Amino acid sequence: MASCANIIKDSIDEQVDELYDKMSQEERIAQLCGKIHVENYFHEDGTLDTLKCERELKNGIGHFSQYAVGQRKSPDELRDMVAKMQDWLIHNTPNGIPAIFHEEVLSGIATYDATVYPQQIGLACSFNPELAETKTRQTANNFRKIGGRMALSPMVDVVRNPSFNRLEESYGEDGYLSAAMGVAFVKGLQGDDLKTGIAACSKHFLGYGGGCDAPEKELMEDIIMPHEAIIREGKSQCIMTGYHPFQGTKCVRNKQLQQHILRTYLQFEGTTFSDYWSVDQSDESEDTLRKAVEAINNGNDVDLPNGDCYKYLPEALQKGLVSEKTLEGAVKRVLRLKAMLGLLDKDVKLYEEGHIEFDTQEERETAYRLATQSVVLLKNDGTLPLIRPEKIFLTGPNAHSMWAMLGDYTYHSMRYFWQQKIEDDMHPHIVSLKEGMTNKLPQECTLEYSRGCDWTEKVETIIEEGGDARAAYMKSIQNRRIDSGEKADSAAALKMAAQSDVIIAAMGENVILCGENRDRTTLRLPGEQEQYVKKLIATGKPVVLILFGGRAQIISDIADKCAAIIQAWYPGEEGGNALADILYGNVNPSGKLSVSYPAEEIHEPICYNYGLENDKRIAYPFGYGLSYTTFEYSNLDMSSNFQTTDPEIELSFDVTNTGKYEGDEIVQIYLSPIHMQLPTKIKPIQLQGFKRVSLKPGETKTVEFVLSAEQFGFYNKGRWSINGGKYIVKIGASSTDICLQKEVNLGGDQRSILLRKRYFAK
Repeated sequence: MASCANIIKDSIDEQVDELYDKMSQEERIAQLCGKIHVENYFHEDGTLDTLKCERELKNGIGHFSQYAVGQRKSPDELRDMVAKMQDWLIHNTPNGIPAIFHEEVLSGIATYDATVYPQQIGLACSFNPELAETKTRQTANNFRKIGGRMALSPMVDVVRNPSFNRLEESYGEDGYLSAAMGVAFVKGLQGDDLKTGIAACSKHFLGYGGGCDAPEKELMEDIIMPHEAIIREGKSQCIMTGYHPFQGTKCVRNKQLQQHILRTYLQFEGTTFSDYWSVDQSDESEDTLRKAVEAINNGNDVDLPNGDCYKYLPEALQKGLVSEKTLEGAVKRVLRLKAMLGLLDKDVKLYEEGHIEFDTQEERETAYRLATQSVVLLKNDGTLPLIRPEKIFLTGPNAHSMWAMLGDYTYHSMRYFWQQKIEDDMHPHIVSLKEGMTNKLPQECTLEYSRGCDWTEKVETIIEEGGDARAAYMKSIQNRRIDSGEKADSAAALKMAAQSDVIIAAMGENVILCGENRDRTTLRLPGEQEQYVKKLIATGKPVVLILFGGRAQIISDIADKCAAIIQAWYPGEEGGNALADILYGNVNPSGKLSVSYPAEEIHEPICYNYGLENDKRIAYPFGYGLSYTTFEYSNLDMSSNFQTTDPEIELSFDVTNTGKYEGDEIVQIYLSPIHMQLPTKIKPIQLQGFKRVSLKPGETKTVEFVLSAEQFGFYNKGRWSINGGKYIVKIGASSTDICLQKEVNLGGDQRSILLRKRYFAK
C-alpha cells in the first residue's frame, strides 16, 4: 500500500510534469533566475510599473531576492508590494506562476520592525533546540504574512577557525551541536507542511566556514553532518553552495560536490542554489556563457540573485552545450518546490490580509529567553550577582549602543554595511545594556555611566576580496567607523570609576569590525579597549568585563585581574534586559561555549575533538560555562555490554543543585575510544548528546538518554562503519569537566551502512 507521502509526491510530480510541458523554453529558464531589488518595479507612489514588468518579466520569474531588507517599509507596505507583483505575474505571464520571495532570517526576518533574536553563535550556547525551534516558528508565521516563502537560512558551516569573520552566523565548531540546532531551525521554519511553512535553505555546501580541504574522515563525519541531518531529518528541500573552491573547484560548478556527494551519497532530491553572483565568479578567465554551462551541467539549479549567467542558457541549449534533460531536471525541481509551497494551488493564499503586527510580546519574550540562555559566564570571583546596595559604574563602547546587540544579517546591520543607512533603535525596540540596567536597577543601588573609550580610534576593518559582488563597492568606502554619537572622555570616566563600588565594562566588536567580507588582523579587543580596561582595573575596584561580538576575543592579559567575565555575543533586541537580569541575579546564567575559547591568537582550525584538553592555547574549553549555583552528578546507571546492532543504548544519572540559586545545567554526553584498541577510527572525544536541566536549590532530577550504536560509528571509504570494541561514555559539565564515566564494550560483527539513520541521542 502506497504511503501518504508517496501519494502526495506522485501528485506533485504529475502537476509539475503537466505544467512543464505547457511552458516555452523562455518560461522554463526564467524559473531558474531571480531579480533583486523588487522595489525597482514600482513607482514612487507605490504603484506597479507594469511597462517594466512587461519588458523584463513577461515570461515570469523564479525568485525575488532579498526583497525586504533593501528598503524601509512596514510589514503592511511589504505585503502590499508582494501582493501587486504576484497578482501581475498570475494574470500577465503565460502560465501565471507566482514567484518565490526570499529573505535572510538568520536571527529573525531581516526587515523593518521584525523581532531580532540572538545571533546564531550565541544561540548555540543555549544548547536549547526546542526554544530555537519556537523562534523560527515565530519567524515563519510572520514571514508568510508578508509574502515570504523561502529563507536563505540557516548557515550551518562548522567553523573551527576562531578568527573566521562569519563565525557569528554559525553554531560553532561541533558537527553534532550544529546539526541539532540546524534541524531545529529548519523544523521551526517548515513545520509539518511546506504549504503552511517556509522553505529553509541551508548553507554553505560544503565547508565554506572551513573544512572543505580537511581529511575525508573529518569532512564526512563532522563538516557535512549539519547538512546531512537537515536534509534527512529536517526534510529540507533547498541547499546553497558556497563561494569557495571545494577540493580545487568552485562549489557552484563542482560535480563531485553537487552530484556525487549531495545527490548520490546524501540522496538529496531538492533544489540547489548559487550564492549571490557566485556563478559569475566561478572562473574569471571564462566567458559568461561558459560559466552558466559549467554551473548547470555540474548540478546548480538556480542562478541567484539575478540570473546574470543563466540568461545565456538559450544559446547554450542551441549550441548543444547544455542538454534538454539537464534543463528539465533543474526547472522541474524549482516547480516542485513551488508546488510543495502551495504556490501552484488554484486558490493559493500568498500573503496575510489586514493589518500586520510584528514584534509581538510573545516574540519579545522568546528573544529575551534565548538571550538569557545564550550568555556565558566565563569567570566569577563572587562579585556577581550584584545583590548588595552598590554604586555601579557602567562604561565602554558597547554599554549604550544598539550595535552591541545586533549581529550580521540583521536588518540594521545589513542596511548600514551595504547601504550606509543608519536605522534607529525603535523598529523594533533594541534595548541597550544601559537601558536594561537602568530599568531593572535594584533599590538602594545607583548607576552612573560614561562611555570612556570608543570601539577603535582608527580604521581596523579589512574588506575581503571575493564573496558577495557588492563587497567591491564596500572597498571604496571601507574607511568607516561607526559614530556612536557620544563623546568618549577617558579621564572623566576613570574618575567616576574610582568613586564606584563595582565597574561594568562593556567591550568588544561591532558590525563594521566583524562580518561577511569584513575582518581584522587580530582577535584582541579593538582599538584602545584593552588599555582602557587595564586603567579601570588599576582603580582597585572590581571590574565585570562584558564582551560583545561575533567571535571570541583574546583577553589573556586582563582576564586574571577582572572580577567576572561575561561573553554576551550579539544577544538581540532584548539583550540589555537579559544581561541586566543576569547581573542583578534575577536570572542565573546558564550558557555553555559552542567554541573552544582561545587564550592567544589562533588563525587555524581548532576543535575540542582534536584532543585539546591540555592545550595552553585554549582559555576556556568547548561546553564550558559557569553558574551562580553548583551542580553535582551521581548514580550513573548503564550496562557495560552492547552490540553493534543495538538501536537503543540506555543510560541515566542524577543531577543535584547543591547551591543557593535556582538554575539550569546543560549536561553533555561524550564518547571516547579506548585508544589502544581503536587508535585511528574514532575521534578522541565527541559530543553525542546534551540536555538542559532546570533545578531548584537542593533539587535532584534523574536524566535519561538513549544512544544508538550508530553513534559509535565512523566514516570509512564511502560508508558508515560501526566496529566492536571498548569505549568510554562520559557525562560532563564541559568537554574537559567529566563528572561521570563508564567503560562499555560494543560486541558483535562490524556493521557497514551507507548513511546514518540515527544522528542524535534521545
